Amino acid sequence: MASSVTYRGSGVDIDEGDALVERIKPHARRTMRPEVLAGIGGFAGLFEIPKKYREPVLVAGTDGVGTKLKLAFMAGKHDTVGIDLVAMSANDVVVCGAEPLIFLDYFATSKLKAAEAEQVIKGIAEGCARAGCALIGGETAELPGFYQGGEYDLAGFCVGVVEKSRILDGAQVKAGDVVLGLASSGLHSNGFSLARKVLERELTPELARDLLEPTRIYVKDCLALREAVQVHAFAHITGGGLPGNLPRVLPRGHRAVLRRGSWPVPPVFDRIQRAGNVAPDEMLRTFNLGVGMCAVVGKSDAASALELLRARGQPACEIGVIEAAPQLAEPEVVVQ
Repeated sequence: MASSVTYRGSGVDIDEGDALVERIKPHARRTMRPEVLAGIGGFAGLFEIPKKYREPVLVAGTDGVGTKLKLAFMAGKHDTVGIDLVAMSANDVVVCGAEPLIFLDYFATSKLKAAEAEQVIKGIAEGCARAGCALIGGETAELPGFYQGGEYDLAGFCVGVVEKSRILDGAQVKAGDVVLGLASSGLHSNGFSLARKVLERELTPELARDLLEPTRIYVKDCLALREAVQVHAFAHITGGGLPGNLPRVLPRGHRAVLRRGSWPVPPVFDRIQRAGNVAPDEMLRTFNLGVGMCAVVGKSDAASALELLRARGQPACEIGVIEAAPQLAEPEVVVQ
């Protein structure tokens, strides 16, 4: 008689998955908020909208980490990419003026290693703590033959809430406003395909660990700034850089004029540019170049906004102004 085929024999270990669920429960617990009604372990997470909102509008965002994960595999370092995962969605949600409430993750791999996956989800929990949202669920998928051995992929989903009357959509932006640049922690989670290509000859595990510096989570600083001054817009600087992201929050007939050299550019970007002989414009539209979030405020609020951010430990600079440009079909960014 032929031997019986099992799910484990096919490459999926249910026991390892169960072990992971138990491992991650303590990490998820540290992210809990009073509104959580049911979290990790059920078929779905339940969350009550905070009662302080009179006309709550839900705001949702989703993203991944991208090829930055390749560096995590090379370095054998898995405890920070989860922070990146939360950051990419939570930073998008706060741009609308919303408070991130809940987060869910999707972790897929060829063969599940509970200890390694726990490190990833530990990072996700840390990211949730930094963003102030609760990790209320997720999904772990073991897909033998789908991913290369020793690799995994991540996706994240964040839901926030904002008072309907306080939604930020860029409509308040006007000529004369000031653009503040909030410093990034490095590459964040964008441009790694180019970075890996130009640094491939010098990409050691040690350099990989340096490049794995996690994406900065701006949520609490942005929410605090909004309570202190009248913020007209936020822009999360991701793929596309400043020219690709800041125009998304500018009204038609306006442009942002940024002053090159008005903010510090981390040395890693110069290293990438020199290693690949990358053109300045290509660098500008691929990387954040040291600015991970922009805030657009009135000129009279700029000084107090910068003071607040610096007092909170978030370096920031005045990097440009908004100008009227009625001749433009679409908003744009000019870097001079």
